[in-house]
Amino acid sequence: MDQTIPAGAVDYGPEEAAMQAYLRDGEKRALALGNRGPIRFTSDGALHPDIVEAYWRVGFYVFEDVLKADELADIERDLHDIQNRLPVEKGATVDARGRPALASDCKANDLYWCKPLGDPFGGTELANGRHPVKMYEPAAQAGAPKEVVYLILGSLQFSDAALRVYGHPGLLGVAAAINGTDFAPFNEAIWIKEPGRGGSVAWHQDGTTHWNSAAWDEGVHGFNFMAQLYGCTAANGVWVVPGSHKLGRIDIKAQAEQAGTERLPDAVPILCKPGDVAMTNRQALHGSFANTSKDWRVTINFGFHRRRSVLGVTAGGIHNKAATYDAARIHERAKVIGYAIDARRARFPNETPFVYRPHADAGETYRWDLDAKASLKDYNLLDLSI
Repeated sequence: MDQTIPAGAVDYGPEEAAMQAYLRDGEKRALALGNRGPIRFTSDGALHPDIVEAYWRVGFYVFEDVLKADELADIERDLHDIQNRLPVEKGATVDARGRPALASDCKANDLYWCKPLGDPFGGTELANGRHPVKMYEPAAQAGAPKEVVYLILGSLQFSDAALRVYGHPGLLGVAAAINGTDFAPFNEAIWIKEPGRGGSVAWHQDGTTHWNSAAWDEGVHGFNFMAQLYGCTAANGVWVVPGSHKLGRIDIKAQAEQAGTERLPDAVPILCKPGDVAMTNRQALHGSFANTSKDWRVTINFGFHRRRSVLGVTAGGIHNKAATYDAARIHERAKVIGYAIDARRARFPNETPFVYRPHADAGETYRWDLDAKASLKDYNLLDLSI
């Protein structure tokens, strides 16, 4: 990436020493969890029991070396194109070249902005108030822009490379193993943590709908995959409290008050190399700190649900408007899985494509072409947020 931040240009100010000690300690504890390795299936096609055990014990798992160099190069090319097409500022409809800006003609709110090193959600009522603790906001470098894009929703309409990652046969096999062969989509995004500018995401749990449901268990709100273009570190990555996905709704504010800091003592960072993909339970308590490091984090994010967790459920309000998710909506939203599988088949013909059981059982075939690409505009208005 072109942007570089000189070493020491930004830091955590009076919190710097404590933060660096916290990062080092977190790294050691993260690497001792036993929840990382390649995607592995047994001879009968089941997800390897060691992976299943570690995921449900910890609440996240790091799949190593999933995306190879050629695929990472595809993603980076799309990232550069996306960055070149961003609005010149929040609310603008043109990019730096005067062209119509990315997402400027979309109905959905796809671009999220924050001030450099800021925390746009913590301590506010945004996103149903699920980020109750304000994170420390370091001072940005002089000359930094007023706001930067840190999150892009509906990302599969903007990046064919991200769509192909979405159709990865190994990852979809994991989704089927964890959520059932009739698993349903959630939503997709690109997270961008610029060095010296990327903001924090205050501690939160993603799930909103089923906390008090008789059907609640530790996996009822699904999970997210987080594919890493450049890898992620303790300084720029997501932190998770291991085992917190089993605890139900957590009083996050009380936890921070007890710790006397937003650096929750039991949390660990998700550590990845380029091409690694983390799988994180949406009920796990997680967040990330402002990126004062010199390293970029670019995450191709996409989640899946159990079908029974969304069918007939009335939900929404964060990623999509509140609605009741009937079978027709789930079917329409799941078309992107078929398109992704076919797009990946064309780019990586030596792979064995994933067979998505609901499409196979219905005798449906999806082809990725210009008409299919056009159909993805605003597809995320039908996200299945719970």
